[in-house]
Formats: sequence, C-alpha cells, structure tokens
Amino acid sequence: MCAVDLAYDTQVHFVNMSSAPRYVPHYTVADHATWEGEWELLEGVAVAMTPSPFGRHAERLSRMAATLWNAIDASACKATVLAEIDWVVSDDTVVRPDLVVVCGPAPQRHVEQAPALVVEVLSAATRHRDQTVKRDLYETHGVRWYMIIDPDEGGSALLRLDDSGRYEARAASGRQQVDLCPDCTLAVELGPG
Repeated sequence: MCAVDLAYDTQVHFVNMSSAPRYVPHYTVADHATWEGEWELLEGVAVAMTPSPFGRHAERLSRMAATLWNAIDASACKATVLAEIDWVVSDDTVVRPDLVVVCGPAPQRHVEQAPALVVEVLSAATRHRDQTVKRDLYETHGVRWYMIIDPDEGGSALLRLDDSGRYEARAASGRQQVDLCPDCTLAVELGPG
C-alpha cells in the first residue's frame, strides 16, 4: 500500500496494547481507491490480498464460472457472472469475492448492490476469513446465496439466506435449484462435492 496521509479524511482510533497505545487507522473507499496493489477493506481495516491462487483453486473457480454461465444461458436469465470484481459494500468496506452473480448486466464499474450469489474458493491464506468474517458480512448485507469451495478437501458448502436473514445450509452437490433474481431460477449441477 502506498503511504496514506492520515490527515486526509481518516479517523484514527486508539487501542491500548500493553502500556503503549498505538493508533489503528480507519480507512474509507476514497482511501482504498488511491492505493497501489491488491487490497480489500473490511470495516475500515486494510487487508492485503494474497498472491494469485494455485492451480486447484484456479481450476475450481474456472469450472464454477462455466457452470454458472451455462445455467444462466440455459434458463435465459438476465444475470451476469463476474470474477475478481470489487463489491463496494459501504463507505468503509470493499471486498473482492472470487466470483459473484449479479442480476441484470455487468455494472459499468464496481458492484455496488449485494450480489445474488457469491463464490469463494478457499486457500490457506483466506480459509478462516472466508468462513467467518466474509460469511458474516455477506449474510448481514443480504447476499442470497454463498458458496464456499474447498479445493483441498474437495467439498463445498452452499448457504441460502432464509426469511429471517440468516444463512441455512443446503446440499452442495448434485443438481440444485438456485433462485437468484426475481425472474431467475437456475438448475445448477454442483457435482459430487
């Protein structure tokens, strides 16, 4: 990350760590837009993106993108699959899921509304964050479907937002009906796991 002027519209929070206080800057989307390199922003905290994924990760991601596009084409839905695009969640939160499906055409710039579906493919560096912080973030911000693919274990988890706004687990293998947009239900073949 390039140097960021803390006087530039940035709140500074103090945290007492042992006897020496230290500051923890609180960044915004405006700050994020000026940084070099690959970063996410989680509630004002800068999170470095990991290096590019390894082969199994990239393969599972590519296969899932193709599966989703094929299902969209077969159903004639008006939805779009996007890989590695920033979702500006709020003024202090920007994430870059591995894949998203949005209702309608691709946005001109970043995704600014909750995607209908988010797919994260786990890696050693992202496993914990994808299964906890991002899961909670996606649930809180109304992502209807969240799929977590584990290339190491060979399995997947499929979560659907229920009527109370909480994720419930669904079968993550075989042929699944995924209701994405008001006029779009996909029959998605998820394979054995």
